[in-house]
Amino acid sequence: MADPSSYRPRPGEIPDSPGVYRFRDEHRRVIYVGKAKSLRQRLANYFQDVAHLHPRTRSMVTTAASVEWTVVSTEVEALQLEYSWIKEYDPRFNVKYRDDKSYPYLAVTMQEDFPRVQVMRGHKRKGVRYFGPYAHAWAIRDTVDLLLRVFPVRTCSAGVFKNAARTGRPCLLGYIGKCSAPCVGRITPDDHWDLADEFCDFMAGRTGTYLRRLERRMTEAAEEMEYERAARLRDDIEALKKAMEKNAVVLADATDADLIAVAEDELEAAVQIFHVRGGRVRGQRGWVTDKVEEITTAALVEHALQQLYGEETGDAVPKEVLVPALPEPVEPVQEWLTERRGSAVSLRIPQRGDKRALMETVQRNAQQALVLHKTKRASDLTTRSRALEEIAEALGLDSAPLRVECYDISHLQGDDVVASMVVFEDGLARKSEYRRFQIKGFRGQDDVRSMHEVITRRFRRYLAEKERTGEWADGDEPPGGDVVDDGELKDGGLKDEDGRPKRFAYPPQLVVVDGGQPQVAAAQRALDELGIDDIAVCGLAKRLEEVWLPREDDPVVLPRTSEGLYLLQRVRDEAHRFAITYQRTKRAKRLRAGPLDDVPGLGESRKQALIKHFGSVKKLRSATVDQICEVPGIGRKTAETVAVALAGATPAGPAVNTATGEIMEEPDGAPATAPEAPTEPVAAGDPERRRGQER
Repeated sequence: MADPSSYRPRPGEIPDSPGVYRFRDEHRRVIYVGKAKSLRQRLANYFQDVAHLHPRTRSMVTTAASVEWTVVSTEVEALQLEYSWIKEYDPRFNVKYRDDKSYPYLAVTMQEDFPRVQVMRGHKRKGVRYFGPYAHAWAIRDTVDLLLRVFPVRTCSAGVFKNAARTGRPCLLGYIGKCSAPCVGRITPDDHWDLADEFCDFMAGRTGTYLRRLERRMTEAAEEMEYERAARLRDDIEALKKAMEKNAVVLADATDADLIAVAEDELEAAVQIFHVRGGRVRGQRGWVTDKVEEITTAALVEHALQQLYGEETGDAVPKEVLVPALPEPVEPVQEWLTERRGSAVSLRIPQRGDKRALMETVQRNAQQALVLHKTKRASDLTTRSRALEEIAEALGLDSAPLRVECYDISHLQGDDVVASMVVFEDGLARKSEYRRFQIKGFRGQDDVRSMHEVITRRFRRYLAEKERTGEWADGDEPPGGDVVDDGELKDGGLKDEDGRPKRFAYPPQLVVVDGGQPQVAAAQRALDELGIDDIAVCGLAKRLEEVWLPREDDPVVLPRTSEGLYLLQRVRDEAHRFAITYQRTKRAKRLRAGPLDDVPGLGESRKQALIKHFGSVKKLRSATVDQICEVPGIGRKTAETVAVALAGATPAGPAVNTATGEIMEEPDGAPATAPEAPTEPVAAGDPERRRGQER
């Protein structure tokens, strides 16, 4: 725990201008990001007598070990930079709203040749128009089912679409009139795109014009005595009206607005947002957050606006945003929203009429959401706290282990040996901190030796980060050699002091290994060799769920009903899941490997382009350099490299049908991949033996 006076800037160092400041802990991790109209006045508030600070602010300044700032020209720039840094550093003491669910959206993929209507979740993609969010996916499907009668837009997946185009037969929706069947050419790409555009206009709230157009066409058909067409148009109008009735009118003037309400107590806050488009509630969502700093309702609203619109542009930012309290000052936030929309945005507190009444409804929803969240979380917080306390007591730790790391080794009979590292903070999984390792020091099956290597590599990285040398402690392995996360990202060396998250920079209070006494001894030996003596180690053996400690002959046996044991089991099982998933991915990748994989500088896109152009590796091998250069994106140098690599590669033999003994040459001449099979026969009724092969 640091004394704030030890890192307080000298008088006159802090500029009296707008800017963004960052507090860092002893490991150079950014723990808080804030903005200020005057950096000097704002930072002075943190360095007063700690006894006068709010308890959470006091915890932040005593956790921090340094403060730095960046000067900007305007408060709008400060707002933008603050949002960017909060997204980048994920500071532990900043207000971070957590979605209480993954909300589904109605999405139209306007970037495709034949736009598709579908349900989407997660991050928004470029070129896709979104409507919602909706509370339930079935609500989207009901709405789409009604609208497809009038707007028969494609809803099928790419695979179904290609299969229909290949066979010349549309799917069922094409036969019953709920799809215009662009897959078989019943409609041109331009006409189908216009149809999808009309669908989007209707969903965006521009319903009156389209309904009047349909009513006029129905009247004309009736006057021309085309009664079947008139009846069809009548049914279309009824379907559209029924779809519109699913969203009740709440604002009579066809307003586009978002209403934000906040319910809070001393510890937590809940935010509810109603998305109103064309006077109708088109979507609703809710967030909750811990109040890890002393913060006003206006500041909570400002953070909610940043999270809600930080990634949005254009019509996704409505003309009007109604809030319970205005940020202070309001002008920079309003200017920032206007920039993101591209036109004026009104940010205000509703005072009377329908908008005030609707805001009260949103406020009641926020209050109910907070009560429900606290009811659910009370038990959860109590359980996690008790679990950490039980672990600390059982292992003889001085305090509860707030950060726990667990390691597991996975392989298939000694092949593709990998390891996983999972992180739990405050009893919850911290997936952004997960790491994966390839065992490099030796070949074969040796879990104890593998564990020693992984612990050594992980904590060498920690020591290197701590010393900020940019080198491994003993220089025998370059930094960045470890595979991390799902993208197999590799560091090119240790980062400088720019605050970006560093690999392996933060030490745990407890290391858990999946295994018994030998694995625990290996992990402890690795820490001892590195001179680390302030990190506890234990192991959890699967057979009897015993907890093993270093240099102890007998295990610690936790009660079967112990919350501490449940937490250790969850950590161990998550490490096992993460390791075996990585091991299977590597194995599948190795089995799918082809001669093009060894060509330096040839990425996946250009490999696919070559195979698509020539039809198979066999035909590509017989092609000349000039012919390879005809492939888009392939230059002469790359073509020569491909030709040389394929000339030196041994052509794969033909595939053999093991059931009949027939030699089969694949149609495209590509090397066939035999189906995966166990390396040793396993009896169907012997699940334990089967599991033992894949560790």
